[in-house]
Amino acid sequence: MEHTLRAYDEDLDAITAELARMGGLAEAEVADSIRAIARRDVALAYTVISRDAGLDALEMDIERKAIRLIALRQPVADDLRRTVAAMKISMNLERVGDLAKNIAKRAIVVAESEPLTPLTGSIERMGELVTTRLKDVLDALGSREVAQAVAVWGQDHEVDEHYDSIFRELLTYMMGDPRTITACAHLLFVAKNLERIGDHATNIAEILHYEITGVELTDERPKSDALQRHDT
Repeated sequence: MEHTLRAYDEDLDAITAELARMGGLAEAEVADSIRAIARRDVALAYTVISRDAGLDALEMDIERKAIRLIALRQPVADDLRRTVAAMKISMNLERVGDLAKNIAKRAIVVAESEPLTPLTGSIERMGELVTTRLKDVLDALGSREVAQAVAVWGQDHEVDEHYDSIFRELLTYMMGDPRTITACAHLLFVAKNLERIGDHATNIAEILHYEITGVELTDERPKSDALQRHDT
């Protein structure tokens, strides 16, 4: 029995370790994609794109190991929630990587256009906020701090407000100078990708809260009223 329990713990620890590694890679992908935009760094953008396959492979490996653990060990209660949460969180991190890759692709195109320094500065500030949210929720995952996860969940509206501000700023530029339309359109997609990364951070916070407490966060996630108007 002791041998079985030890083997189970080793399986679960292996999944946890891979999830932590995946979180670190996803966080770096987001930070580098934002840096590529801000610095017009095409080489870095290509590096971000090339690294995405590593995240995909980790997500598939975590899913495979979690399914095998459930089939062989038949975990219950806390252990089952932890195993299922690992799969769900890895899916969110894989999507974060996809969004970072999309930002990097936009960075390559934006680098070929005339610099829009005020706008890229706004994108960079939003990116720093999103990166902080992602880092905070991954720290909460590592330390299993429910309060920190809930704090990330409750601050989602701040990212939405940044997106709304950039949305209005980009529209102003495009109406004022049609020559900026192409670059502004790409930056608008970048801002939307950042907003989605923020959503994935709050998703992870919700999953972690349920994993640890067994209780779902049932309150409606805070949202910017203006953002809701854009999405409807």
